[in-house]
Amino acid sequence: MVHFVGAGPGAADLITVRGRELIERADIIIYAGSLVNKELLEYAAEDCEVYNSAHMTLEQVTGIMEKNRDKSIVRLHTGDPSVYGAIREQEDVLERLGIEYDVCPGVSSMFGAAAALGAEYTLPGVSQSVIITRMAGRTPVPEAESIEKLAAHGASMAIFLSAGMLGELSERLIGGGYAPGCAAAIVYKATWPDEKRIITTVGGLAAAGAENGISKTALVLVGGFLDGGYERSRLYDPAFSHGCRKGAE
Repeated sequence: MVHFVGAGPGAADLITVRGRELIERADIIIYAGSLVNKELLEYAAEDCEVYNSAHMTLEQVTGIMEKNRDKSIVRLHTGDPSVYGAIREQEDVLERLGIEYDVCPGVSSMFGAAAALGAEYTLPGVSQSVIITRMAGRTPVPEAESIEKLAAHGASMAIFLSAGMLGELSERLIGGGYAPGCAAAIVYKATWPDEKRIITTVGGLAAAGAENGISKTALVLVGGFLDGGYERSRLYDPAFSHGCRKGAE
């Protein structure tokens, strides 16, 4: 059995209870060494075999899974495996090989970043949508999902894998409709001990990144939700009725 496990945003104690238990019972762990906190490996048994997939190909990873198909294997991915985790291609190989698998979700770094800032993506009167995206790099992005087209919505944005292209990102966000002065944040290694939180603007992203020496392992957040203005939630309004409470007359 192969268990795809979300390692969480960084801090070792932010993995789910289920994820930690799977690590504790694993015979083999294959972890994304360039991103996953190595402290998580301390939960593993002493005789557990550990492989760092940062130095491996898909074929090498799935080869270990095939060779050890009778053992409990944890494939440890950063954040939540469903967001830029590249798990589908592994699952397809496992299905062809007849090897069972399941997925244990984790806390994405986008939520770790919001927590670090004390921010709420979906503020009433500001935005009720969150766009998760990335700049095109070695992995292309469909034209319909270009930064400019997504920015035109004016929704809250969490932009992954783009810290090395902050100048171009800034230009594209502005080209899509964000004002240069719109609030933005760069969160480096959210929830890690060396976390950095930089509050800036869309127009100031490149300068902020350069000034703080950030070019990777960071998430860029953009939108009015960082400005501080919003409308009060109807859910807790004394005059608002719902299934659990009758509003005041």
